[in-house]
Amino acid sequence: MTTTTPQAVERPAVKSTPGAARGPRRRTGRLHRASLPYLLLLPALVLELLVHLVPMVMGIVMSFKELTQFTLRDWGAAPWNALDNYTMSVDFNGPVGESLLRSFLVTCSFTLLSVGLCWLIGTAAAVFMQDTFRGRGLLRALFLVPYALPVYTAVITWVFMFQRDNGLVNHVLHDQLGITDENSFWLIGDNSFWALLIVSVWKGWPFAFLIVMAGLQNIPRELYEAAALDGAGVWQQLRRITLPSLRPVNQVLVLVLFLWTFNDFNTPYVMFGKSAPEAADLISVHIYQASFVTWNFGTGSAMSVLLLLFLLVVTGGYLALTSRGRRPADV
Repeated sequence: MTTTTPQAVERPAVKSTPGAARGPRRRTGRLHRASLPYLLLLPALVLELLVHLVPMVMGIVMSFKELTQFTLRDWGAAPWNALDNYTMSVDFNGPVGESLLRSFLVTCSFTLLSVGLCWLIGTAAAVFMQDTFRGRGLLRALFLVPYALPVYTAVITWVFMFQRDNGLVNHVLHDQLGITDENSFWLIGDNSFWALLIVSVWKGWPFAFLIVMAGLQNIPRELYEAAALDGAGVWQQLRRITLPSLRPVNQVLVLVLFLWTFNDFNTPYVMFGKSAPEAADLISVHIYQASFVTWNFGTGSAMSVLLLLFLLVVTGGYLALTSRGRRPADV
């Protein structure tokens, strides 16, 4: 008698679909990768909000209040005076508006001269450093020393050098070279403007040198070699190749130098203290005096808001003009 063993019934294999199993996981991974940049930017955004935006809003609110030393203790309850602070600031026939206008004109003249000289000296030094010669690395490092030094250390050193009786500047100009008839006052009077300009250019041109030197690295050397073969001289190469190629770099550089110089507070404050001479009364120090010396924080806040609006208008106009003049290849 034979026995038969039942054979296992073969069941059709079920094909697994990898996409169905990995679909939710892939979507989660994509969502995580898409949100990662925003999570990394979140701490910077929070700090920006706390450090810049919140004080800015508070300053705008203070500009509409009658905030003096008598109402400073409870500034939130200070009386509102609508646009009186702004009206007083732009009334150029009054003492407050007249002094603010004079400070604004001094700041504009100082900024134009400082930015122009910083760009000119920095560009000339960067072009000169393109050629290879012995000691180029050491000279580059020396050029960057004014930019690397702390502002207070550098400016205080210049203050000692500008002293009338025992300063190095008068010693060289009067005692050594005999250019001046007597020792000059550099920290008071009209000479204070030129002393401030010298310090600003001295500590600002290395930044222009650094940026222009980095921009020169992107210009192919073949362009200069081809121009030299065609008979172009140094000035023609500078005018036809170097400056047009540096146009995008110079546009950003000039804007940054303008904003830094126009808002510079540390340099005049360390040089002259709380009361800068009239010839060197930059608007940043002027606003400080209006706020913390005369204790009229409402007027000082209104001046700050007006300065912010001016810088926004100038920056927007500058960006619009430079973007309009940019060729499609540069965009």
